[in-house]
Amino acid sequence: MLDAPAKDALREYTFPVEGMTCASCSLRVEKALAATPGVAEAAVNLSAMTARVDAAPGTPVATLVSAVEGAGYDVPREETVLDIGGMTCAACVARLEKALKATPGVISATVSLPAETAEIVSVAGIASPQTLIETVENAGFEARLRASDDGAARANADRRDTIALVAALALSAPFLVNMAYEIAKGAPLLPPWLQLALAAPVFFWIGARFHIGAWRALRAGAANMDVLVSLGTTAAFALALWRMSQGHAHHLTFEAATLVIAFVMLGKWLEARARRATGGAVAALAALRAPLARIVVNGVEREAKVDEVRSGDALVVRPGERIPVDGVVTSGESEVDEALITGESRPVLKKTGDDVAGGAVNGAGMLMLRATTVGSASRLSRIIRLVERAQSSKAPIQQLVDKIAAVFVPVVIALAVATFVGWMIAGAGYETALVNAISLLVVSCPCALGLATPAAVAVGMGAGAREGVLVKDASALDLARKVDCIVFDKTGTLTQGKPVVTDIVARDGDARALLALAAAAEQGSEHTLAKAILARAADDSIALRPLRQFSAKPGRGLQADLDGETIFVGNARLMQEIGVDVSALADKAEKIESAGGTAFFIARQTAAAPQQRSFVGVIGARDELRAEAKGVIENLGAHGIRAVMLTGDAERVARAIAAPLDVDVIAGVAPEGKAAEIRRLRDAGRTVAMVGDGVNDAPALAEADVGIAMGAGSEAALEAANVALPANDLSRVGALIALSRATNAKIRQNLGLAFIYNIVMIPLAAAGVLSPVAAGAAMAASSVSVVTNALLLRRWKA
Repeated sequence: MLDAPAKDALREYTFPVEGMTCASCSLRVEKALAATPGVAEAAVNLSAMTARVDAAPGTPVATLVSAVEGAGYDVPREETVLDIGGMTCAACVARLEKALKATPGVISATVSLPAETAEIVSVAGIASPQTLIETVENAGFEARLRASDDGAARANADRRDTIALVAALALSAPFLVNMAYEIAKGAPLLPPWLQLALAAPVFFWIGARFHIGAWRALRAGAANMDVLVSLGTTAAFALALWRMSQGHAHHLTFEAATLVIAFVMLGKWLEARARRATGGAVAALAALRAPLARIVVNGVEREAKVDEVRSGDALVVRPGERIPVDGVVTSGESEVDEALITGESRPVLKKTGDDVAGGAVNGAGMLMLRATTVGSASRLSRIIRLVERAQSSKAPIQQLVDKIAAVFVPVVIALAVATFVGWMIAGAGYETALVNAISLLVVSCPCALGLATPAAVAVGMGAGAREGVLVKDASALDLARKVDCIVFDKTGTLTQGKPVVTDIVARDGDARALLALAAAAEQGSEHTLAKAILARAADDSIALRPLRQFSAKPGRGLQADLDGETIFVGNARLMQEIGVDVSALADKAEKIESAGGTAFFIARQTAAAPQQRSFVGVIGARDELRAEAKGVIENLGAHGIRAVMLTGDAERVARAIAAPLDVDVIAGVAPEGKAAEIRRLRDAGRTVAMVGDGVNDAPALAEADVGIAMGAGSEAALEAANVALPANDLSRVGALIALSRATNAKIRQNLGLAFIYNIVMIPLAAAGVLSPVAAGAAMAASSVSVVTNALLLRRWKA
């Protein structure tokens, strides 16, 4: 622990802790917290399940939470999403994130300029929404909780902005005529009093948003685009008033104040619409939610709001209707269009027992469903949250841009002062020096810089979602383009995940009895090969004996207790462990594996002879390669990406399956060893992606630089991965790489536009080449061009 700060300089943090059961638990948490840098004292109350910490004011709450979790306990969290108003550039984002992260109880805060939102993760019960809103307002912005009527509120705000813009353009337009007339005739068309009458509403009423924004930013000890616009237009308006008071009618600078505000507002209006288009994927997904459902109770059908549907309810979906919630088909057969959810372009046939996703469109048949997951737990809701969170995440390069944006405005103000002083020294006169300084203030555009990366990321994420590639964060999207090695799990990833039994060889010749024995033992297993054996038993109408006890042997097989005997099903390693000789059918097992199948050895142990285990036979099953696997591997190879198949199968089996594919094979790896293999490849200098679908793939998915979970996979795999492929289509792996490269190219183009604009325009303004009016128009055009360029990504197709 660091030297404790003075008691009066400490801040008290109190937060809940879950998972403590006794005094030793609370002591362990206390020790972990006390050892955290900056902590002076820690006390844990077991009965209240809370921890109280006295620490230096700058101590991040996330550090304290990590200390508790590192000790093996949990700190409950809650997530708040706020709609933010008043942000204009990357400097605003950086300032607001800093303020939110300094709020007691906040663990992390992510602010998105394109989406105009803030996502805050905080310790449950500490940072209330009202506290967070006050923090935002104290930082100089507007905030409100995201609500279901967000569309109506946004429409009202759009209407107000449009009215203000039309008024600004109408009042400013006469100044364009006046400027042209003055240049042609040498005298102004509009008298000074009329110029003041037109300019005052624009400057004081319509431009108030810039002046208020500037005041809030300066009060918070920061500077943003509002400061530049407000300073520039105020200086121009003040100069015009001063010249009027001196009796001048020529070369008044009212046009600079009004036209700059009008052009900047026009740019912001266009930019807002373009930025909103970056969220088109979320809007399209949200539109899939069916407002109504047909619930069947005791044979009677009634319409109800979809929010009223509960898990287990019976539903009916008629032809052409949208499926209201996730469910399982209980009767009927129909083709279902899941294109916007999974990216699968062709309708999929659904029949009894099949899962259907809420939001999909039913085809020509009628379906009866049983609701499974509803509301925020539904697949569509989870996808929407994932896309929203991903779109507001930051690409690694954004960290550098944020640092530049934080100092951009102060540097510009310093350059404007230097420009003014320089022109005065050069003898140009007070008015010329001031006008050139105003031009520099107005032309500098931190907006384009701040929008360059997040706009491209948001559009790229949305394009991926539409094509069946769900990327969870911007870092994964950035890393995917650098991947030079992709590791594929075998079962369910490179293969179809639906093996079928090919061989049943009993030592006593009774194949039916051997299948009955193995199927009874496999009742407790979720493995795909177990399902193959159970499916074959069902096809052969074999009645299964009751299973008394089941124990999985990871990487080897299983042990099951039936009435009066214990059954072992597994590979040669398991047989060797239990001392069973399988040499009698070793040649048959070798033949199965040489053909790419998996051989299961079955042994039994009776209660009458508990020390004797007998070998009773071997069963073979084979899982065919996916139809698209060969094309995917060839495509990756053509782009210089090495493909590796990782499996727990024996070397011979693995190589037989991989024979049609140009892949390296790593075989015989136990589930717990998969992550170590990924680590070995990374240590060799590779940027590794892992593609998997099972529970045992989760550690390897988390270990990889980019973890990719197939859509039909387990919840654990989907949770551990950075990327999900809802369509369960292997070809989307290549689409991810292409999307990453396209998005990165767009980010670089945008940053290039933003930097080149400022590098060219600032010197031109300082040199007196640009008038304040031209500077305002250029500033508006720069941010619009960046967002428009990002929107071109919407054309991307997998």
